[in-house]
Amino acid sequence: MARKNWTREELILAFNLYCQTPFGRIHNRNPEIIALAKALGRTPSALSWKLANFARFDPSLKQRNISGAGHGGKLEAEVWDEFSEDWERLSFESEELRLKLTNASVDLTDTDVFSFGRTRDAVVRVRVNQSFFRSAVLAAYSARCCITGLAVAELLCASHIVPWSVDVKNRTNPRNGLCLNALHDRAFDRGLLKITPDYRVRLSGSISKLDDPGVERFLRSYDGAAIVLPNRFQPDTSFLQYHADHIFREA
Repeated sequence: MARKNWTREELILAFNLYCQTPFGRIHNRNPEIIALAKALGRTPSALSWKLANFARFDPSLKQRNISGAGHGGKLEAEVWDEFSEDWERLSFESEELRLKLTNASVDLTDTDVFSFGRTRDAVVRVRVNQSFFRSAVLAAYSARCCITGLAVAELLCASHIVPWSVDVKNRTNPRNGLCLNALHDRAFDRGLLKITPDYRVRLSGSISKLDDPGVERFLRSYDGAAIVLPNRFQPDTSFLQYHADHIFREA
């Protein structure tokens, strides 16, 4: 029997799973890969190979001489480019396909977002994309804070480097994310610390000069330290520079 060519929709679903699967779990024994392969009518080996093959497009992996599983096809490159050009749109499209394929639904039990006048469709889109972004960022960092190494998922945040409201197309781009514990996420969001383009922690002067044992233990002790880089989707230095220029408070 001739091999069935992969369709665009199948590759979008495969890339969606690639983004949300820790690098060490891309193999044919992973239950999520087995489930998606069954739904697509593919073998787990074929799907895991396809996921691994997307690695060849990741600039941060190329820098580490990780080239992926092979040469692949032209359509894979087109799917990577589609995501790269508009992560917000493609993340939602791929999640929508996955939800339809698995007959799953979006949890809307927390309805506070409706107070801002959004329609139900808008709320669904926000929820779906926020969930994708969190999963992709935590998977890239193996669910560990890139500053402290904390590995308690309930205390970890997928922190936007360029805020959600500023860059729509990169809202769900994992390269616009950092995995931070709740304290450092808050400090980063409020401009009290930054990550430099050479991936080091720098504190705002307003924090570093405080005489406080908590500041010393939880913040100042990390000033100048190198972050632990993710297995893939390394933070884009242009996003880090935006944060440094527009959000970080020097003094």
